[in-house]
Amino acid sequence: MVFERFVEIGRVAFMAVGKNRGKLCAIVDVIDQKRALVDGPCSDFPRQQIRLKKLHLTTFKIRIPHSARTATVRKAWEKADIQKKWLGTTWAKKLAAKKRRADMTDFDRYKLMRAKQKRTRIINTEVNKMKKAKRAAAKAE
Repeated sequence: MVFERFVEIGRVAFMAVGKNRGKLCAIVDVIDQKRALVDGPCSDFPRQQIRLKKLHLTTFKIRIPHSARTATVRKAWEKADIQKKWLGTTWAKKLAAKKRRADMTDFDRYKLMRAKQKRTRIINTEVNKMKKAKRAAAKAE
């Protein structure tokens, strides 16, 4: 099968644009081909209709009935432990790293630069030792 993530009731999605950007929500109802009713009670995402182009679908899905109330969505969300699963994904880790880099001060960037230089120096010295040992072994033969 080519597609794995479908727009369906219970599909967890990541909000890509708008004032709720970066929050998770669950699709509660599909209105038409372009819009869906979403709700994110555990991520402070208000229940509203959203264009599907603004959503990025995740691999997570919760079991909720058609047009479920917010309390029902919250129970299913917590039962499936979506927040913990999301934080464990590579996608969430990349977003967190991007935010960390954006929040760095000049001094933080300087410390990072010096740490990278130190790491490179250590690696280069070890590689040079290995090269020297290889040349010595080749000469001895």
